[in-house]
Amino acid sequence: MSEDLTHPIFPIIKDLAEELHVACYVIGGYVRDRLMGRPFKDDVDILVLGSGIEFATALGEKLHTKVAVFKSFGTAMLMYQGLQVEFVGARKESYRSESRKPIVEDGTLADDQNRRDFTINAMAYSLNEASYGELVDPFQGQEDIANRIIRTPLEPGITFSDDPLRMMRAIRFATQLNFKIDAVALNAIHEQVERIKIISKERIADELNKIILAEKPSIGFKYLFDTGLLEHIFPAMQQLHGVEYIDGKGHKDNFYHTLEVLDNVAELSDDLWLRWAAIMHDIAKPATKRFDKKSGWTFHGHEDKGAKMVPKLFAELKLPLNEKMKFVQKLVLLHLRPIVLAKDIVTDSAVRRLLFEAGDDIDALMMLCHADVTTKNEFKKKKYRENFELVKQKLKDVEERDHLRNWQPPVDGDDIMKAFNIGPGRHVGMIKNAIREAILEGEIPNTRDAAFAFMIERGISLGLQQVEKA
Repeated sequence: MSEDLTHPIFPIIKDLAEELHVACYVIGGYVRDRLMGRPFKDDVDILVLGSGIEFATALGEKLHTKVAVFKSFGTAMLMYQGLQVEFVGARKESYRSESRKPIVEDGTLADDQNRRDFTINAMAYSLNEASYGELVDPFQGQEDIANRIIRTPLEPGITFSDDPLRMMRAIRFATQLNFKIDAVALNAIHEQVERIKIISKERIADELNKIILAEKPSIGFKYLFDTGLLEHIFPAMQQLHGVEYIDGKGHKDNFYHTLEVLDNVAELSDDLWLRWAAIMHDIAKPATKRFDKKSGWTFHGHEDKGAKMVPKLFAELKLPLNEKMKFVQKLVLLHLRPIVLAKDIVTDSAVRRLLFEAGDDIDALMMLCHADVTTKNEFKKKKYRENFELVKQKLKDVEERDHLRNWQPPVDGDDIMKAFNIGPGRHVGMIKNAIREAILEGEIPNTRDAAFAFMIERGISLGLQQVEKA
């Protein structure tokens, strides 16, 4: 299928392969995506029967381009016309049960295809002149694409035991491609689930993020839950599952509710961290669950406790502990506020406070809250959504008038100390808080003149004396 080899690098590799009498193949994701009619990414893997590093070095000299060599991995990489091309020699691998580090030996094309994770990633196109563009598909990868199935080339128990991360990768590909995992492979994941413990949390987080960024991430989380992997990699999310009944009263299953919210957010945004906020928004419900004979099940304070849990969970999952974590934490803390506004008559004061606390993240917060409406009662859903539109309009109106997004006080501590000739102390803090509250309550406009006049009035009421202007 030489029509799939459209990039100009391929005929150049073909000519060099003939010159050096070396067999070369393009293998893996590029082949899969071309056969599926998907746009291929800006990277491609070239398999060399021999030394991948030597072949890449020779190609780099021919193209007058720099070659990055990774001796410990036996690979080399170069860039050509926007494409990242990685070269590796064919190899066969064997593993010890306690280690993820394989014993690697030179191998044949068949050896290399045997060690690949899935049949759809084991297909190769020949880059040699006599067979240029011919597909080598020993495990019926094309058939699995047609049947939308994830299967391993060898017995899946061996494949997953050798590299337990492949269990996560199977679920990731099933989620990204909307494929099913073969029943035999699925059973092998159940049996090998404990071996995920030998994989670093960083590599697990990378696969988890790819699942979360899929078009419908709930597919992956259902697989993670059903196979038992979720309990090992993210137990706090696992604990959301289940419904408890007392006196015939039950609560909703917060695990499946969270997946609905996640899918709803995924329809609205590609932002990974907004999707993480959807995952975390009810994470503290198991810890705050209480039963009251009159009102039934409650989860009071789950937003506050959930926000406090976010840094610890991010650390455990090896996710970044920077502004991305703080963004998720803020949305978890505030996620009930717009819903409360949507239930009640919306006051300017309540809207100002929400704008003040959410700042530039107000749009993301409203998106999360919109996604959080998962009731099956169409009347309730319609009412909530209509009320949300009113809240959004009110937010827009108040912001245009009062400019409270990422609010900075129009009068600061220096102004207060100069006006009353005082040093830092409790009076400065009291006046600053009073100014903020007066603006948020709408008692004074958010302008310097109004805030300055209010500052003088409040200072005098506290027994301070204004410095006379010269």
